[in-house]
Amino acid sequence: MDLMRKMSPEEKLQRALELSSAMRLAREAGLREAYPQAGDREILLRLARETLGVELYRKVYGEGLPHDGSVQPDSVSDHRRI
Repeated sequence: MDLMRKMSPEEKLQRALELSSAMRLAREAGLREAYPQAGDREILLRLARETLGVELYRKVYGEGLPHDGSVQPDSVSDHRRI
């Protein structure tokens, strides 16, 4: 805890961003393990749904993932990547 108190606000923000990125990467790895046949797009959408919640996910990306796990490759442009 002493280390946190000695950090500048900028350092604290940097640490928070690093931790957030590490957690996202860990969750992405978990999704890849759970859905080994899923492509990058499906993993992106699954991660977005978990991150945003179902209601906001549907507003941003549409109805949701197909039940069979297949996802159309071009329905989200790169600027929406997480």
